[in-house]
Amino acid sequence: MSRFYQAWAQAMRAGDYDRAWRACERVLAERDPSTRDDPAMPYHLRWVWDGRPFDGREVLVRCYHGLGDTIQFARYLPLLRERTASVTLEVQPRLIEMFANLPGVDRLVPFNPASPLPRSECDLEIMDLAFALRAPPVVAAPMPYLCAPPALLPADTIGLCCDSGEWDTRRSIPDALLAPLCEKRPCITLSPEPTELPVLNPSGCPFDIAVTASLIAGLELVITVDTMIAHLAGAMGKPVWLLLQHEPDWRWSPSTRRSDWYPSMRLYPQPSPGDWASVARSVASDLAALKHADVREAGR
Repeated sequence: MSRFYQAWAQAMRAGDYDRAWRACERVLAERDPSTRDDPAMPYHLRWVWDGRPFDGREVLVRCYHGLGDTIQFARYLPLLRERTASVTLEVQPRLIEMFANLPGVDRLVPFNPASPLPRSECDLEIMDLAFALRAPPVVAAPMPYLCAPPALLPADTIGLCCDSGEWDTRRSIPDALLAPLCEKRPCITLSPEPTELPVLNPSGCPFDIAVTASLIAGLELVITVDTMIAHLAGAMGKPVWLLLQHEPDWRWSPSTRRSDWYPSMRLYPQPSPGDWASVARSVASDLAALKHADVREAGR
């Protein structure tokens, strides 16, 4: 990991965005232009924006990282559109339906890794937008910027997501640790895999983001590990309790327990590496302290 990346990650976690932009400027200055969007590299390791101006130009925004990353940085698209001639968003196919009415996008195109769109006047990867615009999350689109019709669920239902997927399995929490939560309120799982938890949908959540969003819209609270579900629920303005590793990703600041990215989110970091049991006890205690009428305030 380069020292510039470390400086950037530390600044982002601290919410010191000016310092983060300075680190990005140093990285940009050291890049070899011949390696831009290098087809020999996996997409998630490529760099796209070379610092060229985008004001008044046709801009192509590419989504080369994860679904959660795309959801997180989609809030910047309206701000980008204010300064450009047009914005084309080349996005993961699973997000097409969810992003159909997203402000700031003139053209929405499914990303085909085998045949990406040709270069535009200015290309940016969606995670470049905060730096390119020099904009902290507070000046981007207000919450919620994604929405879905609510599914019909019992009152006070809570959504649980224990599985982080294959990207980083250390983010997953054993299902059994969250079983006590299901004794207090009706729960559903937001993971596609079957679960032994006593939830309303033990066979799992449909592998469809629009359907998942409707379920989230019908919930009172989402309790999840660090995965796409956290970003989707946060972007929809739902109360989210986020269960984190002791040293989480750069976008979360465990010392504050709050998130600049999603105001409705509360953070629950491990007190020591691997200690999910303490996290589960803390969540159960906080949930037990809430009255039913307080659940919708749970992320505040």
